[in-house]
Amino acid sequence: MRILVAVDFSPITGTVMEIVPGVACRAPSDVRVLHVSEPEPDFVGYDAGPGGPGERVTAVCKRARLQVEVIADRLRARHINATALVIQGSRMETIIHEAGRFDADIVAVGSHGHGAVFELLTGSVPEAQLRQSERAVLVIPSAPA
Repeated sequence: MRILVAVDFSPITGTVMEIVPGVACRAPSDVRVLHVSEPEPDFVGYDAGPGGPGERVTAVCKRARLQVEVIADRLRARHINATALVIQGSRMETIIHEAGRFDADIVAVGSHGHGAVFELLTGSVPEAQLRQSERAVLVIPSAPA
C-alpha cells in the first residue's frame, strides 16, 4: 500500500502520525511524508544578497526538511518504509500532484476543525482533497478541545 501523508507541523500533525502507522502496518506499505510550504510572496522582486528573503526561504526549507525527516525516522523505527519530502508550492495542487506521481492508494491529511465559516474564507485542504482527489482520502480530525 502506498500512503501519502501531508503534514503541516501544527498540533494535528501529532494526531495524524498516531493514526498513520496503524494504517501502514496492516499491509506492506510505503509512506511518503510530505510538507508543502507556500511560496513567500515577499520574495518576488527582491535582489539576492546576504540577509535577504532568499536566505529566509532557505532557512525555512531546511527547518521543514529536518522536521519531515524526524517524522519519517519515527516511522522507519516502527519498520515502516518512509520517505521525507518538502516541496514549495500551492498546498492543494502539490498534494494532489504528488499523490498521482507516487501512485498513492491513500492520501492522509489532518483536519484542524476550524469550522465551516473559517474554511469557507481560507479554504480547506482536506475538503479540497475530498473534492478533487482521485485517491482515497483519510481525513484525521483534530482532537476535541
